[in-house]
Amino acid sequence: MKLKSSLAFFILLLAVSGSAWAGDYAEAKKIFQEAGESAGFFNNAYGYALFPTIGKAGFVVGGAHGEGRVYQGGKHVGNSTVTQASIGFQLGAQAYSQIVFLQDKRAFDEFTSGNFEFGAGVGAVAITAAANANATTAGNTAGASGGSKNADTVSGGYHKGMAVFTVAKGGLMYEASVSGQKFTYEGL
Repeated sequence: MKLKSSLAFFILLLAVSGSAWAGDYAEAKKIFQEAGESAGFFNNAYGYALFPTIGKAGFVVGGAHGEGRVYQGGKHVGNSTVTQASIGFQLGAQAYSQIVFLQDKRAFDEFTSGNFEFGAGVGAVAITAAANANATTAGNTAGASGGSKNADTVSGGYHKGMAVFTVAKGGLMYEASVSGQKFTYEGL
């Protein structure tokens, strides 16, 4: 019973955090354009999926959700959602922005095929600064960021045609868990 009420509390916190930190696409794009290594990917990516705010919460079992847009050649061509489920030691809630760069047409077609998944990550996040490392089908990624617009993000580059960057927006999440992300796509 205690576990159910704690989980219900964090789900409520997740819903509140998602609406409280809902950002706009232009602002999120600007953050990634001005943030360290992610800036260069805008010049050579075939397309990208941008999620201004993903809300995440967990207490042993966790979840995350966010809505985004998919761009090809700088034009909005569709919408995407991301959901994440995780299990392991985790406690708290956070909000973050994420961008998935798609290197070429093959990667773009794979991502926009309707349902796309990758994951198995480990992360540690504190307040508005983040340091995380993920082993995903998109490759090994690592990020470090603060709550400001000049936050740095770092990535190992493209792997299987994709590169993923995140910037923490706020919250407090302690985590050592296994998780995966699932993306949906709907063209305009």
